[in-house]
Amino acid sequence: MSNLAKSLEGECKAISGCEALKRIIDPRGRDIGGFEVKRILPSRGMKSVGPWVFFDHMGPADFAKDEGIDVRPHPHIGLATVTYLFEGELQHKDSLGTDVTVKPGDINLMVAGHGIVHSERQPPEVKQQPHRAHGLQLWLALPEADEQCDPSFHHYDEAELPSADITGGNAKILIGEAYGKTSPVKTFSNTLYIEVNLAAGETFALPKAQELAVYVVKGSVQVNKAELAEHHMGVFGDTTGVALTTLADSHLVLVGGDAIGTRYMYWNFVASNKELLEAAKERWQQQAFPKIPGDAEDFVPLP
Repeated sequence: MSNLAKSLEGECKAISGCEALKRIIDPRGRDIGGFEVKRILPSRGMKSVGPWVFFDHMGPADFAKDEGIDVRPHPHIGLATVTYLFEGELQHKDSLGTDVTVKPGDINLMVAGHGIVHSERQPPEVKQQPHRAHGLQLWLALPEADEQCDPSFHHYDEAELPSADITGGNAKILIGEAYGKTSPVKTFSNTLYIEVNLAAGETFALPKAQELAVYVVKGSVQVNKAELAEHHMGVFGDTTGVALTTLADSHLVLVGGDAIGTRYMYWNFVASNKELLEAAKERWQQQAFPKIPGDAEDFVPLP
């Protein structure tokens, strides 16, 4: 961990002496489905970046035979989950009847709307031998006009997602438009989600966005005289003319877009007003959400 990260007080602190970099967010460990993730958003002092209200870095985690990720059925409202893997596989099932295996480089976009239930487990054939899981789980808050829409599911294979060559590496445009490329992934507002791989000593310009953050999956980067270390997120103000320099071979993720406005969160629920949260809590306690075909015997209780 860098000296800068060590000196931070709490999980998220404003950064002085760097005009572009406003905050750095420390990772926090959280257990999900029997293994620990690094939770970045929401964080104390930073609840969202653009429409993104949740950011989990899963792994890299190594599992023995017969072990693995096993997230039981649980509900969502008012958001869209975005699953992206670097390594491993996940089997996604939901109450729409979806049964899809997510593989590295694919995008799974599950729109919860007024209510959906899903589970995420590693396929039995994967668990028959030692294996690794590594990826990101993000949530987008839906605009008020869409937060009570009908649930839907959208899957995009890796081959559908465009890449742009940049000096010293490449940028994969997962959601939104940047570096002259546009992703086909469905959006509800101006949204950016970009994966960047760069060699050490390279400099690249950040795309323009109303709100933008950079997460270091691996490596480290420098902006002006501030260092952004591995597993930390840097939140930027105006990105006009802002460039980062890699201090090592680096794997980065950029997220951002237009500010979503005030959102309330409770457990897996996101809403523009607290009444929607209370109604969702009651529905789950009464088991009034729809069931997942073939995966309805167990569930995660309301905390």
